[in-house]
Amino acid sequence: MSKRDYYEVLGIDRGAGEGEIKSAYRKLAMKYHPDRNPGDVEAERCFKEATEAYEILKDPSKRQQYDQFGHAGMGQGGFGGFGDGGFEQFDLGDALRAFMRDFGGGGGSVFDDLFGMGGGRSGQRRNRGEDLRIRIKLTLEEIAEGVEKTVKVKRLVTCDPCGGSGLAAGSSRKTCHQCKGAGQIRRVTRTFLGTVQQVTTCDICRGQGEIIAEPCKTCRGEGRVRGSNEVNIKVPAGVASGNYMTIENGGNVAPSNGESGDLICVFEEIEHEHLTRRADDVILEHPISFVTAALGGEVEVPTLQGKAVLKVPHGSQSGQVLRMKGKGIPHLQRNGRGDQLVKLIVWVPSKLNAHDKALLQELEKSDSFVPPASNKSFFQKLRESLGV
Repeated sequence: MSKRDYYEVLGIDRGAGEGEIKSAYRKLAMKYHPDRNPGDVEAERCFKEATEAYEILKDPSKRQQYDQFGHAGMGQGGFGGFGDGGFEQFDLGDALRAFMRDFGGGGGSVFDDLFGMGGGRSGQRRNRGEDLRIRIKLTLEEIAEGVEKTVKVKRLVTCDPCGGSGLAAGSSRKTCHQCKGAGQIRRVTRTFLGTVQQVTTCDICRGQGEIIAEPCKTCRGEGRVRGSNEVNIKVPAGVASGNYMTIENGGNVAPSNGESGDLICVFEEIEHEHLTRRADDVILEHPISFVTAALGGEVEVPTLQGKAVLKVPHGSQSGQVLRMKGKGIPHLQRNGRGDQLVKLIVWVPSKLNAHDKALLQELEKSDSFVPPASNKSFFQKLRESLGV
């Protein structure tokens, strides 16, 4: 997939100053930030694309190279080793850290800061392990109260025999003969447009500047092997599908004792048997008898905290909504919690015996059981209760 021009991505002119670049990026980042677009894959792609453009254009030397040679002049990985595919390859954690470095003062997502899990690393890091992403399924009851989950994560861990060095016992590293320890290769190509210089990561030492002459037999010089570990995740009350939490160093261990990647835990709600979530409110459709609707009474309804008694006023209509204060989901960023909205459904029996029919036929003669031809007041109240 071909990349768009970085200036086009940010919507700025080629002569834009540092302040314009920063302002344009911040506007796009806030628009497409995953916290504001949970579960939106296209928004995530746009967020990473804007971050790549910002990282290049805010740096004078990288911007000059890009202005002269375009994307080809950026070398592999676009702007600093994110893989041959540029922003398609670098993960969401990298984009979030870049954003928080300049706009959030922390090292993770806005969501991380809410849980006190931000802070830490800034800038791009060499020899860093890959981030991992897992999905954690939660019931509405768990979301309403908060929960601690223990999950088993398959990841690359440090090789025990070599201690993560990748070296066989008694051996040592040697300077890479191809890049002479620089970790990068400069190639000059002559074209009809002039001389093009391209800097790429050394494919022999993979940017380390050193090679292993005698690799560890267990990890074959990687310094890491496949393994797993259990992680305890404290999920706060009030999260929603698409929200996530970043656990620093919970991802893959990097080769040769480098910095570990992060573990990004994405939350996913499990559909409830009776309740439907709407923001921090929960909605329940509950059947009541004709008698209860007419005379009023008490009915038992399910809530996130267990069974509760709901008072039904006399003269209630089918479709009318009653509010149970504080029976919903806790607010994530402030005190209090939502409500439970109970939509009454007047149940009409489909089978009647002769006695029942006689009683209803007698009641039908009463003026109280004759519906009005037009009752604007009633329908207005019904629409208001439904929020229409």
